[in-house]
Formats: sequence, structure tokens, C-alpha cells
Amino acid sequence: MRIIGLDVGEKRIGVAKVDSETRIAVPVGFLNVNGTEWQEIARIANLNNTSLFVLGLPRSNEGNETAQSLYVRNFAKVLMTKIPNAKVKFQDESLTSVIAEERLKTRQKKYEKGTIDAEAATIILQDFIENFKEPEAKMPENTNLIKEEVKKVKRKTKRIKTIISGSFILIILALLAVGGILWLKDLRARERAEEYARLEAEMVPEVFDFTIKPGETILDIKKNLIDIGYPETEVDEALNANYDFDFLKERPAGATLEGYLYGETHEFYQDASAKEVVETFLAEMGKIISENNLKEAYFKKGLSLFEGITLASIVQKEASSPEQPTVAQVFLTRLDYGMKLGSDVTVSYAINLLDPDRTIYTDNQTALLVDSCYNTRLYTGLPCGPISNPGLSALLAVANPTDTAYLYFLTGDDGLMYYSYTESEHQQNIYRHCQELCEISL
Repeated sequence: MRIIGLDVGEKRIGVAKVDSETRIAVPVGFLNVNGTEWQEIARIANLNNTSLFVLGLPRSNEGNETAQSLYVRNFAKVLMTKIPNAKVKFQDESLTSVIAEERLKTRQKKYEKGTIDAEAATIILQDFIENFKEPEAKMPENTNLIKEEVKKVKRKTKRIKTIISGSFILIILALLAVGGILWLKDLRARERAEEYARLEAEMVPEVFDFTIKPGETILDIKKNLIDIGYPETEVDEALNANYDFDFLKERPAGATLEGYLYGETHEFYQDASAKEVVETFLAEMGKIISENNLKEAYFKKGLSLFEGITLASIVQKEASSPEQPTVAQVFLTRLDYGMKLGSDVTVSYAINLLDPDRTIYTDNQTALLVDSCYNTRLYTGLPCGPISNPGLSALLAVANPTDTAYLYFLTGDDGLMYYSYTESEHQQNIYRHCQELCEISL
């Protein structure tokens, strides 16, 4: 059986896991305490097919419980309400974080605080598993019949031995009888063990990986979910459902989940619903927002969280990771100057929504005039929402743009980025470097 260990803190939670057969605890990672930790803990427990948790319980040097001990106990109470059938065990711990940091220093030069928490959870769980005895499995009903038969034989043998204690031959016969029963019992036990192994193998649910790549759109994700077997109605319901994440509450009315499904690969059980899949990627986005203080960083740039994610979604589609901070700078400067962003990728997104088969907007001249709130060639300011699901580099690029003052950029036919300060310089760059790529249909 698998067990999850938690080193509970007020800012972060270290996570570890162990199998009662191998009895070697290993770190899983850490979670930020930001409201999404319960979904993540439930997901980790679900993936490991367990409901048993071990929480480190701090004590003072005198062995008494502290205020932090009370915090952990209250955490355990909430955990048992959040996860049905959750069982919680406490493991006394002291100075685990210090020991964990010392261990990490011997193994690696650089590590973050969350890594220390994960290592501390591993120490807590290893201490627990050293003295853990797994409950005995309930044996099939016929086991009792065998035991009764053995008891009967033993009673009969005892009477025979008492009555004919002097008879060597009868003693030998009695021993042979007992030996035969024991051999039968051993045979049945081995058969049961094989049967348990077979049943256990059948009970282990199959899993699958699902990936959302940075830059993919809701339409891409919908298609990918349908391609792996989810019904279209279930996928639509999942992508339009309401989810209880604080960062989603800041979206304007009518906004979709576009931009909030963080690009990553996650493992799921075969019976996971489409809604569970979507919720997992949303939880990951919440973690990224919290860990990188994106809300505060975007506010310093004059953007709300929704606006920052919207701009990051454009940057994601416009440039590769190394160029994203400078492209973000260009767009932020244009916003400050009240200029149109003039992003062709927003035009493409608008057409994909209105005319995905390009039966109406058959050329770029017509496409650039598409009347959509996403068309930044036509309207000033940010589009009415994200146009893709950005990755970490694009999200951080908007939070930390380069210290430059360009107003124009383009990707040349050679794949390199060319920046300029004026319209005339930009037109020269088009002439020199973008004779083919700039003519590609939107």
C-alpha cells in the first residue's frame, strides 16, 4: 500500500510518498498554500491510490506540542473533510527541516525552500514507515474451514497420542496425517497468494498522460481530448464549467478558460472525467501565478491579472522564449503610447473563431479588417481576452520585460527577430529580412 507524507507549513507543504513493500520514502515535491493545495493533495492521493496520510507533528525541545502542532492538527481536520475516507497519522518530528537542508547541501549546490520541505516530508515518512505494520489482509472464507480442519486433526491426533502413547507406529501415522494437512494448508496458502497477486494486478487502474503545450488554444485542447476518447458533450461541459479558483474570479463576465490551462503534462487514471483533467491544469496555473507573484508583477506594469495573461498569450504566439521579454516590452510600450498592438496572431485567432476554414477571409487584406474585439490591427489596446494558453516564459516575460524602447519587431525569413524604433526602420527590416514570411496567409 502507498502512503503520502506531508510536512505542513503555513506557506508551503512538502510532499513525499512510500510503498509499504519497498519501505523507502521518496520526495514528490511541494505545494504552495494558496487555496489550490487541497485539489493538488487529492490529485496526488488519487494517482497513488491511497487515502492514508502521515503528517509531521512538531514538538518543542521539551517534547511538548506547540502552536505549530495545533496548526497541523487543524490542517488534518480540514484534510479529512476535503478528501473522503482520508486517514491521518501523526509522526513526531523535530528539526526535520534542518536535517533536510543538511542532506541537500551534500547532494546539490542550489535548491529552493520547497525542496527542503519535500525532503523534510521524506524524513518524516521514513521515520513512520520504519515502525509501520500493514494491516493483515482479510482471508477468504474457506481459510476458516481449513483452519477448523487442522484443529480437528490436531485434537484427534492428541487423543490418539494419549490413548496409544506406547505405540510407535500409530505415532508415525499421526505425524504423517498432520504433515499431510500442513502440506495441504501450505499449498492452499500459495494458491491464495497467487490469487491475491492476480486480483491486485487487475485492480491497479491504467493511467494515461495528457499534455497541453504552451500556445495551444481551447479549440486545440478540445480536439485533443476528443481524440483520446472523451465525448464532445463532456468536453464542452468541462471547458464551460465553473471552477472554484480565486484567480478565475478576476475574469470579466463571459470570459472563457482560454489562457488559464497551463501548459504541462499530467498523469490521469483511465476513469478520470474531462472535468477532472481540466481542473488539474487550472490548479497548475494557480500554482504558477502564486509562486511567481504574477498578480503583483502585472499590477506594477499597469495590468490586471487577466490583462497580463492576455498579453502573455500574444507574446507566446509571437516569439520564442529568448525573444519574449523584448517582444513583451514592445507591446507594453505601445500600450503606454496608446498605439495599436498590431499583432497578426490576434487576427488569426479572430478568424479561427469566425471562419476556421477560411471560406470568407481568403486573403490577408480581407483578414486584417475582420471586425472582432480580438483584432489588434483594427482596435487599440489589448484584445478582449487571451488568444492561447501561455507557458511560463511568456508569463514571466510580461512581468519582467527587457529594458529597451523598441516600437516594432518582426521575425525574418531566417528565423531571427529584428527590432526597430521607427516605422521607416521597420519597413526597411521588412524589405531586407521578411520577403517570404511576411506574406504568409493569416
